[in-house]
Amino acid sequence: MDFGKAFSFVFEDEDWVKKIAVGGLLSLIPVIGIFLVLGWGVEITKRVINGDTEVLPDWSDFGGYLSRGFMAFVIAFVFLLPVILIQSCGTGLPFLTESYDQDALITAVWILTACFTCFTILYSIVAYMVLPAAIARYAATGEVGAAFKLGEVFKMVRNNLGTYGMVLLGGILASMVASLGVIACAIGVLFTTVYSFAINGHLWGQAYNVSGSGTAIDSAEPVPAAD
Repeated sequence: MDFGKAFSFVFEDEDWVKKIAVGGLLSLIPVIGIFLVLGWGVEITKRVINGDTEVLPDWSDFGGYLSRGFMAFVIAFVFLLPVILIQSCGTGLPFLTESYDQDALITAVWILTACFTCFTILYSIVAYMVLPAAIARYAATGEVGAAFKLGEVFKMVRNNLGTYGMVLLGGILASMVASLGVIACAIGVLFTTVYSFAINGHLWGQAYNVSGSGTAIDSAEPVPAAD
């Protein structure tokens, strides 16, 4: 897995400035902007998996990016739903202590809050390692159901923990890159955010190629890269 390539491939495209700038402007569109950029990132994943020579897409496939971005959002929402529910429950727990004076109840509420926090952190780490495999399977097949074949998804990750650990690290670094736009100039975040989606898309595709689709993970032979 070429970790550095995920950060540098954008600049190898002669039209990278235009493509990133257009993505930044499209991200301003209310509601659908984020789906467009996410779908564009999924297209990068697909191109890496397929070994395309032109990895950085233009913005001609507006409808395709919107559709793929929405589907990727749905996949992410389902995988992160337990965290969303736990956080919703945990947010209301401290307010229970305002209605009761019993020390035991107050202690129990804060213990539950701490447990919810620990669970959220641990589950989030697992989810953000599994999500790239799930979304890459969707990108490779075009089928949302492929992302929810949990046995195959978990095999990909479990048998390639180092690879998906690098993807997680890359995602953290990409988020830091995105935040640099705020530091440099408020409007700059539009373009650094698009760049961060490109980084993640490339990492997801590379990880898929390293780990395979998950269907042959138990074979004695090495898992072949996806075509």
